[in-house]
Amino acid sequence: MNSSTPVQKLSIDDLDPKEYIIIKNAKVNNLKSLSVAIPRNKLVVVTGLSGSGKSSLAFDTLFAEGQRMYVESLSSYARQFLGRMEKPDVEYIKGVSPAIAIQQKVSTKNPRSTVGTTTEIYDYLKLLFSRIGRTFSPVSGDEVKHHTVTDVVDFIHSFEEGDRVMISCPLQILNERSIKQELELLLQKGFTRILIDGEAHFVEDLVTEKKMPKGRYEILIDRATVQKEDEDNQFRIADSVQTAFFEGHGECTILIPDKANRTFSDKFELDDITFELPSVNFFSFNNPYGACRTCEGFGSVLGLDPDLVIPDKSMSVYEGAIAPWRGETTGKWLEPLVKKGIYFDFPIHRAYEDLTEAEKELLWTGNSYFKGLNEFFSELESKTHKIQYRVMLSRFRGRTTCPDCRGTRLRKDASYVKIAGHSITDIVLMPIEKALPFFQNLDISPAEQKVANRLLKEILNRLEYIDKVGLGYLTLNRLTSSLSGGEFQRIKLATSLGSALVGSMYILDEPSIGLHPRDTDRLIEVLKALRDMGNTVIVVEHEEKIMKAADEIIDIGPDAGVKGGNLMFQGNLEELISNSDTYTAQYLKGEEKINIKQSNRKWKDSIVVKGARENNLKNVTTKFPLHALTVVTGVSGSGKSTLIKKVLYPALGKIHGTVIDETGKFDKLEGDYKKITQIEFVDQNPIGKSSRSNPVTYVKAYDAIRALFSELPVSKQRGYKPAFFSFNVDGGRCEACQGEGTQTVEMQFMADIHLTCESCKGKRFKAEILDAKYKEKDISDILDMTIDEAMEFFQGKNQIINKLQPLQEVGLGYIGMGQSSNTLSGGEAQRVKLASFLGKGGNKSGDHILFIFDEPTTGLHFHDIKKLLHSINALIDQGHTVIIIEHNTEVIKSADWVIDIGPEGGERGGNITFEGTPEALMEVKDNYTAKYLREAFDGN
Repeated sequence: MNSSTPVQKLSIDDLDPKEYIIIKNAKVNNLKSLSVAIPRNKLVVVTGLSGSGKSSLAFDTLFAEGQRMYVESLSSYARQFLGRMEKPDVEYIKGVSPAIAIQQKVSTKNPRSTVGTTTEIYDYLKLLFSRIGRTFSPVSGDEVKHHTVTDVVDFIHSFEEGDRVMISCPLQILNERSIKQELELLLQKGFTRILIDGEAHFVEDLVTEKKMPKGRYEILIDRATVQKEDEDNQFRIADSVQTAFFEGHGECTILIPDKANRTFSDKFELDDITFELPSVNFFSFNNPYGACRTCEGFGSVLGLDPDLVIPDKSMSVYEGAIAPWRGETTGKWLEPLVKKGIYFDFPIHRAYEDLTEAEKELLWTGNSYFKGLNEFFSELESKTHKIQYRVMLSRFRGRTTCPDCRGTRLRKDASYVKIAGHSITDIVLMPIEKALPFFQNLDISPAEQKVANRLLKEILNRLEYIDKVGLGYLTLNRLTSSLSGGEFQRIKLATSLGSALVGSMYILDEPSIGLHPRDTDRLIEVLKALRDMGNTVIVVEHEEKIMKAADEIIDIGPDAGVKGGNLMFQGNLEELISNSDTYTAQYLKGEEKINIKQSNRKWKDSIVVKGARENNLKNVTTKFPLHALTVVTGVSGSGKSTLIKKVLYPALGKIHGTVIDETGKFDKLEGDYKKITQIEFVDQNPIGKSSRSNPVTYVKAYDAIRALFSELPVSKQRGYKPAFFSFNVDGGRCEACQGEGTQTVEMQFMADIHLTCESCKGKRFKAEILDAKYKEKDISDILDMTIDEAMEFFQGKNQIINKLQPLQEVGLGYIGMGQSSNTLSGGEAQRVKLASFLGKGGNKSGDHILFIFDEPTTGLHFHDIKKLLHSINALIDQGHTVIIIEHNTEVIKSADWVIDIGPEGGERGGNITFEGTPEALMEVKDNYTAKYLREAFDGN
C-alpha cells in the first residue's frame, strides 16, 4: 500500500543557514535526492517506517558531515591519525553546527566500568576528595593532621612582640651509635647547644664527659624573639623550623618560656597509625595504588556463595537445607547438629528462612557440640590435592562482594578520608537520588568552597541530569555491564547533557528504547531543556509521545528500502494529522490500529517461579501461562530483566542443558515447566560475527538459491556444484577477498580502510561463476537485490519463497539479500532470528518452544509493530509460548497475560504489582502501566 506521495521539494536555495540546517539532494543509501531544511534550536523528530531512510538522513548524512568538517578543521598531523572521512553523497549541506551523536550502543562488558566512571562523575569525586577531604582515624575518630612549616611559624607569630622563642627537636640516635658519637656528629654539623630535660648544655662540653647525663636529649636549633614585621627574622625562623623537622625526623618543639611548650609533627599519623596523604590515584580503583588489595579493584572475590551452600531457604536443617551435607560421607558433619541441637535449643525442624540471624550464623561458626560450615570448608581446602574435594569446593564457590571494600573496589584506607562526614565509598554506594541532596546541601568552609566550587558544579550538573532521566535509583558504583539497554542509553544521554554545550546539534537515535511511558515523560522534559539552552535536538524516533512533544516532524517514506527515501511530510503534529496520509499520520489519527489480540485464546498450563530474590526482586512468586503471549512490563529498573534474563531463562536453560549462565537467586520452579522442550532467548545481539554472515544465509534461503544455480545448463556443463555458489568456502568465490567483495587494509593509528576488491570488482565470485545466469541475473546480482525484489523474482520457486517470506512478514523486506549481518540494527537482528523460527514451517514435530523476546519493538514504526505481532502470534498458533519484556502499550494491549513489576525502579521496585489480563490491568488504580494503558485504549 502506497499511503502517500512525496511532498514537493523545498525551495531551499534562498533560506538563511543561520536559521536552518539545509540539506540539498541527499542520495546516501536509499535517499532519493532528498532536500530538507531543519529549523535551528528546535526539537525535531525524524520518523518513518523501519528502513525508510531516517538514520541515513540523520546519521549517515548530517552527523557524518558534522564529523567530517570537524576532522577537516584539524591540522594535517592530527588528520593522519583519524583517517580520511568521505563526504556524504549530497549536493550541499549548509549551517551545520558541532554535532554530538547519542547512538544505540551495546552496553560495555568491561568489569571495571561503573555508572560513576561512564558519566565522569567519579573523576570529579576523586579530585574533590584529594583536595578537600579530611582523614579521620578509624581508632579514635579524630582528624589526622600533619603540620607544615607555615603552621609552626603562624603559631610563633600568634604570641606577643618580643617574646623569646626556643626551637628544638628530639635527638635521633641511629645505627646503634652512642649518645657521645651522635653529639660529635652534631658538632661537625655546626650545632652548639643541646637540651637535656629542658636545660641547655654546650655540646663541646658534653663530648668531653666520661659519662653522659640521663634525660630527654633535644637539639636546640635556634633561639629568637617574635618580630612580626621583620621579614629577615621570619625567614630565619622558617629555616630553623625546617631544619628541626629534618633533624627530628618529623618532630619540632616550640618553647615560649612561661607561655607555651608545643610539639609539632609533619608526619601524617595518629593513634600509632601512619596514614596516606590523599591524592587522585589514592581514590582510583583502576590504578594499583588505589585499588583494593583483596579484590584487586574488581569489587568481588571468588569465595563461598551462601546461596549455593543453602539453595532452598524453605527447607529445614533436618530436611537437608545444607547442600554440602546431604551426601553419605559429608552427612556425618550434620549428625552432631541433628542429635545435639536440643542441648543448645537449635530448631532443626524450622525452615532456614525463619531462623534468627544468630541461628543462621551458628551454622557457619559451630560450637562445642558440632563443627560449623566454616570448619567443614577449611578441611576441604586442606585436601585440595584430591580432585573430588576440588570439585566439591567449586560447586559452592561464587562471586561474592569483597568484604574489605564493600564492593567499591577501593583500598580500605580510602574510606578514612571524608567530606561532611561521608567517605567516597559512602557516596558511590548511595542511590543518586540521595547523593544529589547531599551535594546540594554540602556544608564546607569558605576556603574549601573556593577550592571545590568548580568540581561541585560539574558533579551536581551530571547528578541532576541522571535524576531527570529517571535513573535516581542507581548508585555510582553500579556496574555498567549490569544495566538494561534503556538504562545505558540514558546514562550516555545524561553524560552528554551534563557537558551543557550551547549552539550544538544533538542527534539522538531512539532515546526512548527501554523506557516505560512514565519515564518517557521525563525524557521529553530533558530534551526540551536541552533545546531551550540553545541547541538543535534531532531525534530519530517512533514513540508517539515524543512526536507529540516535537516542534517539527519530518516523515520519511513512503515505505522501506528502495520504496523509501522520500520526504513525505514536514511540519508540526497538527499539520501531520490534518494534511498528511502517511503511515505515521494514519496511526496517529486512529485510521490504522495495531491491536490484534487473539481474544479466544485459552490456556490452563503455566510455569511458576517461586521466591525470586536476585538484585532488587523482593522474594516474588509469579506464573507464566503456556501457549499464550505474556508481556512483562514495569518502569525502568523495576526488575523485569532480572526476573526473565537472570532467573527464568537460566533456570529453564539448565534443565535442558543449553545455558551455563549463573542463575539468579530464587527458591524453585513449579508448574508445567517439563512440557517445554526447548527455550530460545531472542535478543538483539548480532546474528553472526563473520562479515560474510547475512540474513539470507541465517534463514537457510541461500541453500535453495545455490541449489537452483547448480541446476542451470552452464553449471551442469562445467560441473559447478552448489558449493561453487557459496562465498563461505573455496571453489567459486573470489579468493583475493574470500567472498567478501571488499578487502580490509589495517592501518596503524588510523581507521581500517575497506577497499573494493580489485580482482572481482566487488562481485564476490570468480568471473566464470558469473556466467551462470537465472532470468538474466547472476549470483552476484541476486545478492544485490532486496528481500522484496527477490520475492517477485523467484515467483514459483516455493523452496526459496517459503524461506524468504518470514523475513518479509516481520517487516524486513527492505534489507539486502547479501547485506552483512553486522550492519543490521539490534531490532533488525532480533527480527531475523524470529523469521528463522517462522521459516521452519509449522510445528510438525510437536515441539513446545518457549520464546523470550527482549524489547522486540526497538526501532519499529507502528506499521512494523503490527507485522511483528502477527508473526509472534503465528508462533503461538504453532503451539509455542512467547514471553516479551516490553513497555510499548500496543504490545501490552495485545497480550493474553500481563505481569507488571514495580511500583518504582531500584530499591523501591522488585514487587509484582499486577498479574492478569490487559483489561483487568486497566482497572487498577495508582499503577503507572495501567494509567498509560487506559490512555492507549481511549486513543484507539
